[in-house]
Amino acid sequence: MAEVGKFEPGQDIKKKIEETRQKFNNEYVQGQESDKYDSRDVDRLQKDDALVEAYLTWRLYSVDDALKMIDDSFLWRKDFSLNDLTESSIPKWMFETGAVFLHGYDKEGNKLFWFKVKLHTKDAKTSMDKKKYVAFWLERYAKREPGMPLTVVFDMADSGISNIDMDFVKYVINCFKVYYPKFLSKMIIVDMPWILNAAWKIVRTWLGPEAISKLKFASKNEIQTFIGPEYLPPHMGGTDPFRYSYPPLPDDDFQTPVCENGPIVREDDNESKDFESDSKELESSFSSEVAIEPKKGWFW
Repeated sequence: MAEVGKFEPGQDIKKKIEETRQKFNNEYVQGQESDKYDSRDVDRLQKDDALVEAYLTWRLYSVDDALKMIDDSFLWRKDFSLNDLTESSIPKWMFETGAVFLHGYDKEGNKLFWFKVKLHTKDAKTSMDKKKYVAFWLERYAKREPGMPLTVVFDMADSGISNIDMDFVKYVINCFKVYYPKFLSKMIIVDMPWILNAAWKIVRTWLGPEAISKLKFASKNEIQTFIGPEYLPPHMGGTDPFRYSYPPLPDDDFQTPVCENGPIVREDDNESKDFESDSKELESSFSSEVAIEPKKGWFW
C-alpha cells in the first residue's frame, strides 16, 4: 500500500482525481453557503482533469493536502473576483510604471515575470490594488498558456530597504505556493544587495519544501546561467532592446516574443536619466488618474 501523499506507478491518477472531486464536493461544497466559492471555479474543477492533477502534484498526491489548497485558492479567487478581473479593474498608473510585467523567456522556454524592485515602496493605501494587479497578470497568463509555468525574476538592481515590503513578497510567494499550483518554474533573485540578506532568509522559510529548490540567487554575471542575453536588459549584461511602455497592454501570441508592449525603444547609457524624467511626467499625471497619488514609481 502506498503511503499517504506518496504516488507510486501502480496507482491510478484518474482515481486520485475522482477521489479529490468527490471529497471536495462532500466536505467543502455540500452544506456550505451557496456563494462560498465562485461557481465557475467549482465547475472547472469538476471538468478539468489537468487542474485537479496540478493540485495533487503540488501537494505530493496527498488528497487531503490538495483539498486544503483548493479551498484556500478558491476562497482567494472569490475574494479577488478573479474571474471578472479585467484591465479596466486596475488603476491605470500601475500599468504605466512598468514595475511588474511579462516579457521574454528563460533558457527552458518558460515565460519571464519581471518585478523591478527599485520601483517599489511600501504603501498600505494601495496594497489591495497592487495585489490584484499581480493576480491580473497571473490569471491572464494562465488563460493564455494553461499548464505552462512561469519564471519569476526579482530585479534587485539599485534597490534597498525602503523597496522591500515583506507582506507583499509573502503574497507573491503564496500566489505560487497556494493559489496557482505547479505554476512556478523558478524564482530568481538578481543582484541582491547584501543589506537585504536577512530579509530573503525569511523568504526562504515561506516557500515550503515543494518550492525551496526553485529559489535561485544570481549576480548579474551569473544570470545568463538561466536566461540568455537576448532576454536580459543591458544592466544585466544582456542585449534585449525591449523597453516597457503602456498602453497598449501586451497582446502577443507568446510564440515570437520580440517585444510585448509596443515599439521597441533601444536602451542606452542614459536609461536611468530617461526613467527619472519619465517618472516626473508620470507623477504629474497621477492626480487626474487616481484618487491616491503615488509620490514616485509603483508602491509596494
